[in-house]
Amino acid sequence: MWSLLPTDLAPLFRPGVQDLTEEIRSELSRAIPAFARRMDGPFGKAVTEGIQQAVLQFIDRLADPTAPQDDRAQLFREMGLHDFYDGPILDVLQTAYRIGARVAWRRIAQVGDRAGVPTATLCLLAEAIFAYIDELSALSVEGHASVRAREMGALERRRRQLLEVILSPAAATPQALTRLAEAARWPVPDKITTVALELRDEQSELPGATLDSRVLVDLEGSEPCLVLSDEHRDLLHKLPQELPGWRAAVGPTVPVAEAAESLRWARRTLSLVSQGALPDVEVTWFERHMSVLWLLNDPFLVQEISERALAPMAELTGKQRDKLSETLLIWLETRRSAPEIAQLLDVHPQTVRYRLRQLERLFGASLDDPDRRFDIEVALRARRTLRGVELTR
Repeated sequence: MWSLLPTDLAPLFRPGVQDLTEEIRSELSRAIPAFARRMDGPFGKAVTEGIQQAVLQFIDRLADPTAPQDDRAQLFREMGLHDFYDGPILDVLQTAYRIGARVAWRRIAQVGDRAGVPTATLCLLAEAIFAYIDELSALSVEGHASVRAREMGALERRRRQLLEVILSPAAATPQALTRLAEAARWPVPDKITTVALELRDEQSELPGATLDSRVLVDLEGSEPCLVLSDEHRDLLHKLPQELPGWRAAVGPTVPVAEAAESLRWARRTLSLVSQGALPDVEVTWFERHMSVLWLLNDPFLVQEISERALAPMAELTGKQRDKLSETLLIWLETRRSAPEIAQLLDVHPQTVRYRLRQLERLFGASLDDPDRRFDIEVALRARRTLRGVELTR
């Protein structure tokens, strides 16, 4: 397109650069309050320079479409670095570029018409102006994006550091933690919730989108995890959608100083899911499985209790042990009559009575001792939970 424009247009428009710059500047101040309030300071100077350079570069390109433009490109990239309280800088700049293009086209059309420039050439000039403005806008977007990427990289490093400090057994002082949190833009709450994570499918990838900024995230470490304020726990219901292919275990809600302990229990919960002791679902909540976690927290101790408490059944066959264990556990849990237990087991009441007599012969007075009954019930519950599971710590 540029090669189709006559090069002798450049001398026609160059004398009016200063006037056009002032006209565009005035129109921007009138139409954009964010510009008007800052035109007297460094920002206003940068805007004036930007307008002038934009106009000069356009005219230079008319004179020589092949001339390099890189020396001025950085100026328009830097326009995307400014901040506004009135709204996103890119929105403000897009408006400014459109206004500048409209004013420039009006002035160029007037000058061209007076100079007898053909209508077809003026139309081509209009197309060139708006294509040129798109280029400048793209440069500002590029500059804004590059700085935002650097800022986000620095912010992510601070947030990772904050996460590590929160989860460290040797927690930082409240003052140091507050400073880190301010740098990471993550207000320290009174209580937090931790989440342990692992891939359910090794083919799954890290999420392409960033998780909610209210969540501190480590998805790339050897033991991935999340930390968030207790008041934002509702975000955890979105985990299956935000982390497809991942398994999560939500730890207990604790004061920030106890975050490491919360994560320890979240990871313990996750390990029981992996081992089959808890159902394999996308999100497992510690608070819904506390009795199982307590029961299975020490496999060695569980094994010792089971061997001692269930020793009277050691000589039975596996099938006999299973039937009597099932009956005994229901009796201990419900203390119901033989007919009621039979209904729960879907067997004849006489079968239950026979089993109960066998249990009385095997355990004797132990079934009358509350402490022994407790040990037996713990052992039977553990056996039921661990059926087919190889438990590790």
